[in-house]
Amino acid sequence: MAVNVALDGPSGAGKSTIAKLAAKRLGFIYVDTGALYRSIAYRIISLGIDPKDENAVCGALDDIKLELKYIDGTQAVFVNGENVSDKIRTPEISMAASNVSAMPRVREFLLETQRSIARTNDIIMDGRDIGTVILPDAQVKIFLTASAEVRAQRRYKELAEKGDSSTYEQVLADINERDYNDTHRAQAPLKQAQDAKLLDSSELTIEQTADEIVARVEEYRQAGDTVKKTAEIKPAERVPRSERIQREIMPVRPIKKGKKINPLRQGFYNVARPFVRFIFKCWFDLSYEGVENVPTDGGNIFASNHRSYGDPVFIALMTRVPISYMAKEELFKQNIFFTLLIKAWGAFPVVRGTGDTAVIDISVNKLDSGRNLVIFPEGTRSKDGSVGKGKNGVALIAAVAQTKVVPVGINFEGEKLCRKKKVVVRYGKPIVPAQIGVTDTSPKNIKILKKAIMENISKLVY
Repeated sequence: MAVNVALDGPSGAGKSTIAKLAAKRLGFIYVDTGALYRSIAYRIISLGIDPKDENAVCGALDDIKLELKYIDGTQAVFVNGENVSDKIRTPEISMAASNVSAMPRVREFLLETQRSIARTNDIIMDGRDIGTVILPDAQVKIFLTASAEVRAQRRYKELAEKGDSSTYEQVLADINERDYNDTHRAQAPLKQAQDAKLLDSSELTIEQTADEIVARVEEYRQAGDTVKKTAEIKPAERVPRSERIQREIMPVRPIKKGKKINPLRQGFYNVARPFVRFIFKCWFDLSYEGVENVPTDGGNIFASNHRSYGDPVFIALMTRVPISYMAKEELFKQNIFFTLLIKAWGAFPVVRGTGDTAVIDISVNKLDSGRNLVIFPEGTRSKDGSVGKGKNGVALIAAVAQTKVVPVGINFEGEKLCRKKKVVVRYGKPIVPAQIGVTDTSPKNIKILKKAIMENISKLVY
């Protein structure tokens, strides 16, 4: 049976480039659905039709002939016999494509073409509704994204190399406008399929992102082989339950230590950290203990109890490498100043309902990029300072990445954090998963690691 990979995501996320690379590595056919919509937009504009005029656009469809051809292993798009592959990548065509792709008649026009290719071929198909509408039964679904600023910078660089005169500000405005159009259209809006895995490429290279996609496909293939082999075992041959090794929750993907952060980002952090530390020490009666336990490199997890919104900053003030931390999506929809502030301090949005695996994938990617990661295992803030039971997420991320976990205890009296309040931040000795026998993600080992983390946090809170 053909293996279908549905790759969705917003404009400028690099879907086409990454899908091509992953398809080449896997030996799959790459189907660029965005190019099909862009080609229709190109033809509509060539005919002098307003791409927002639905009646005129739909009236012209019968005279549009689209063909996908592969020239030297590369997909080429032909419109009425003309190779338009290099002519459909301008901001004007992008906006027009966003408009025509929202029209039901246009989507219907292309639907069967896309599905017919997928039925008989191993393919990677990228777009905005592949996993939700075009190929809802795709075996592997990925939602690829990146921040609007990162996507705009990538697109601006690509256009500049082609001699396009668009400014970065114009490209960013186009990205933001298209994001809004794509997510708010009535017909097949851009959204993450419930069973799709979220992949944030903001701090990943093209090669690293392609590696992640290839890994997802290999995981699917391995799972399929396991199911097939299990089905072939006769009941009498099955291994007794007591002798089975507990199944891993996720594959272990040890991160590579020593990766360097972008020099500009590291430079900003080096300047901002002492300044913010001075402000915090003036505002609070702030002190630190166990600073010698803070690693000087990146790729480490700091697991802490949760007392206030200032906790990520308290933890980061003694780390030499920028941090990342999870923040609920709602925080990014407040005023623009607050959003920019938490992003500058390493926050990334977690969409509720996307599933634990999506959060783990993002977290491991952050660690692998060289950043430190702050996690609050309890999930919510403690009003009285007591340490709760904790969730499995921190242990699972640490086990997958096979990296150090530094326990942290944030201490102050009372429920609210206010000026001149005494705050003590304690860092414990790092916990190394392999050193306590945790070398895989079996439920038993996750339980062992979580217990060790929570016990060490509790020892630091008093």
